[in-house]
Amino acid sequence: QVQLVESGGGLVQAGGSLRLSCAASERIFSINTMGWYRQAPGKQRELVATITSGGSTNYADSVKGRFAISRDNAKNTVYLQMNSLKPEDTAVYSCNVRVATTAIINYWGKGTLVTVSS
Repeated sequence: QVQLVESGGGLVQAGGSLRLSCAASERIFSINTMGWYRQAPGKQRELVATITSGGSTNYADSVKGRFAISRDNAKNTVYLQMNSLKPEDTAVYSCNVRVATTAIINYWGKGTLVTVSS
């Protein structure tokens, strides 16, 4: 069973930066997209950013211009560079890998907590 392990979360002051990483425990084939989602306390999980196998990216409006997603296909790793962090960015960030073959399979990490203090 593929496992995704996130790292890089922590406590940072508003205006600071963090870089999240998500690595797969084994090689994953037929990846369609890799992405990051977040869930703040009392709120639903929301998309933060995704990146396709071809490198096309998509961002939530709330993070455009501040966050950047990237991936290393050889390492099956996806990154999220977060700059100019705001208190409202506080959430558990989870990575997602979507595989598309004859069916769609979604793999999820357990999440890493990002806390932004004001």
